[in-house]
Amino acid sequence: MSNDPFWKVKSLKEMSREEWESLCDGCGKCCLVQLEDEDGDRLFTSVSCKLYDGATGRCKDYSNRSVRVPDCVVLSPENVGQLEWMPNTCAYRLIHEGQDLPEWHPLVTGDPQSTFKAGMSVRGLVISELQVDEDSLEAFVTDWPGESGDR
Repeated sequence: MSNDPFWKVKSLKEMSREEWESLCDGCGKCCLVQLEDEDGDRLFTSVSCKLYDGATGRCKDYSNRSVRVPDCVVLSPENVGQLEWMPNTCAYRLIHEGQDLPEWHPLVTGDPQSTFKAGMSVRGLVISELQVDEDSLEAFVTDWPGESGDR
């Protein structure tokens, strides 16, 4: 039996539900409103989904998120490779692409706050979409650590 961590020896499809959920580093970047420019490039904003809790960095209603926010995408091993808008630092994306987790990931550090401590989280830095007029979203376009440049 290998001493390697599960994310190095299992495919996304082989992971248990608990393993799958533990891949999420809590960065919150997938909960941000994104825009697309004229070249088709994605632009992150500092505006979050109405269910994102900017204080905790987690969804306020995770189990019902796709009911309460119909365009919320529920990640699966089947769709993760098709979601080009996922953050560059997303563990699901990285594992799908055959890469390792970043050194600041909670599974690597053993610290559930390591994403936040490393400055890779949007926690505490966003405003809810409930507080922003949709026509003013361009004013909130911003660069987030780990997301500059195309992959």
